[in-house]
Amino acid sequence: MSTSLSAIQQRIVAREFDGALADLAELRESYPDSEDALYMSALCNRYTRHFQESLTLLSRLVELAPDSGRAWQETGHTHRDLGQLQEALHAYTRACQLNSALEGSWKSMQKIATQLGRTRQAVYAQSNIERIKKTPQPLVVAADMIAEGKLLRAEDICRDFLKKVPHHIEAMRLLADIGLKLGVLSDAEFLLESAVLFAPDNAQVRMDYVQALTRRQFYDKALEQSKHLLDSEPDSTQFQSLHAVSAVQAGDLDTALVMFDKVLTTLPNDPRTLTSKGHALKTRGDFDVSVDSYRQALLAHPEHGEAYYALANLKTYRYSDAELAAMHAQQANPQLTHMDRVYLSFALGKAYEDQGDYERSFSQYARGNALKKTQSRYNAEVTTRDIQAQISVCDADFFRNMDGTGHQATDPIFIVGLPRAGSTLLEQILSSHSLVDGTQELPNILSLSQSLRRRGRQEFGSDYPQILEKLDKNELAEFGRTFIEETRIHRLGAPYFIDKMPNNFRHIGLIRLMLPNARIIDARRHPLSCGFSVFKQLFAEGQEFSYSLEDIGRYYGDYLELMDHWDSVLPGFVLRVQHEDVVDDLESQVRRILEFCGLPFEESCLNYYETVRDVRTPSSEQVRQPIFKTALEQWRNYEAELQPLTTALGPQALARYPIEP
Repeated sequence: MSTSLSAIQQRIVAREFDGALADLAELRESYPDSEDALYMSALCNRYTRHFQESLTLLSRLVELAPDSGRAWQETGHTHRDLGQLQEALHAYTRACQLNSALEGSWKSMQKIATQLGRTRQAVYAQSNIERIKKTPQPLVVAADMIAEGKLLRAEDICRDFLKKVPHHIEAMRLLADIGLKLGVLSDAEFLLESAVLFAPDNAQVRMDYVQALTRRQFYDKALEQSKHLLDSEPDSTQFQSLHAVSAVQAGDLDTALVMFDKVLTTLPNDPRTLTSKGHALKTRGDFDVSVDSYRQALLAHPEHGEAYYALANLKTYRYSDAELAAMHAQQANPQLTHMDRVYLSFALGKAYEDQGDYERSFSQYARGNALKKTQSRYNAEVTTRDIQAQISVCDADFFRNMDGTGHQATDPIFIVGLPRAGSTLLEQILSSHSLVDGTQELPNILSLSQSLRRRGRQEFGSDYPQILEKLDKNELAEFGRTFIEETRIHRLGAPYFIDKMPNNFRHIGLIRLMLPNARIIDARRHPLSCGFSVFKQLFAEGQEFSYSLEDIGRYYGDYLELMDHWDSVLPGFVLRVQHEDVVDDLESQVRRILEFCGLPFEESCLNYYETVRDVRTPSSEQVRQPIFKTALEQWRNYEAELQPLTTALGPQALARYPIEP
């Protein structure tokens, strides 16, 4: 298809639009949802003045790629050529929000805003036109590629530019942005730390640095940097808001709430601030007050889908009939943003589930997942290949040859598995022990694996985990030591701490090499129960397999195969804990877990719901209550709709559950 598209592109450049359209029509018979083909078809139709056909094609393209700035730009061009200035301005605004490198959109926005008397928007657009003109052209191209998801090509451009112009701040910013998007968090942090030293008065660089520190969960450092920005401009609502969010992450909820209120003094109806304040109150356990804040956001901006979803994510909230009607009205709003549509669908799914209307509930969950999947580049084949590579490389001989590696610390307890499998409950139980600190889901292992993947490709022409065979014992020990040191800021001083990042199950081999004395607990739950719970949960990031029942089933199967492998080559290294067993017999499972971790029994672990600590996961409200069994069988209400999940799981996954410990 790429050759055909290239040939068609040449015809478009030669302005042979009719011929290009004929070729594109043939191409789209085989690839009806090709984003490139849809874009080119829309463009050709605009140039041949078939505007309605162009808009139809662009509507489909935006459905498939809602974050494509170029799709929105072409939509703007079409409305402009039709003389529909309001619609054009909306499209250009959206295009620039998604891709700030689109000079054509900024210019069109400036012109139309001026025509419509929107002076502030025209001035804003002009400032961005001047910004782009001042930016070296290679970096404009790189920024465009980043916005359109072409990260590796953008990285090459940035690196080549920095070789010629070292310490160029914008190039460093763009390269750091690529690192954050690829999950290479330590490299991004280093770049931005350096950029701040070179340009200490550049507010944008420092804001980017706060973002990088937050992604690495270096919350105290992020709070320090946000305070620096606030001190430089105390009345800036942007810096007040950033400092408030940083304070939430750092656990300083009192400071956060004071700062949110300062923002609201200036912007009393700002929905994002009201919603963020609600999140902070929820984290502190003030659920009634958090509900009030979410409702205030909706009173001010009924289209703010995130606030509706935040109410749903409290798990125990029940919507009124008026709220249901309002959500449906917003779903029909053509100006609603893509993410607001996603939020509303998941919120309505929860609302109808609470009412026992499971058919309508599933329909909304399915709609929300389908919308979210259009923003995802997840490929199940890639995941399966990665899992098989782990099995192939990390065999019994590999671990025998690598015996004696790593840092000897006994501090870490990893809880792994699939999300929604009971890991938050296990963390709450363990962190209720006097010798254990709970630290949430840490990104360190995932970031290290991404760094190793890139290093393998650059230095050895291989990939991760193949690069593990090329690492020496000293290096592996340093990885372990660095992990212990970097995670120390999350701890309160207990001898042991928990990392409950579920995705770490894919990197147990790496963990064994760098931290051979770590404990690993595999949180497992019935495949259909877990799969459905994943499907109806809108994750912030990191769980892109969750937007399709087929992908969930395949991912669960890959997980089972890999965990079986770890059991085979690392016997006794992983303790399997089945969620249903914890619910049925809490004390026995608690004693079993504590014994595995080398911890004495403490009654507080049975009364985990009395432990006061901030919990940020979707289960935050549930783990503050005694164990309840109602959620275990919820999937049965959707059994017919879950057939794609059942099929993808296969009979073996279901037949073998539960397995003997």
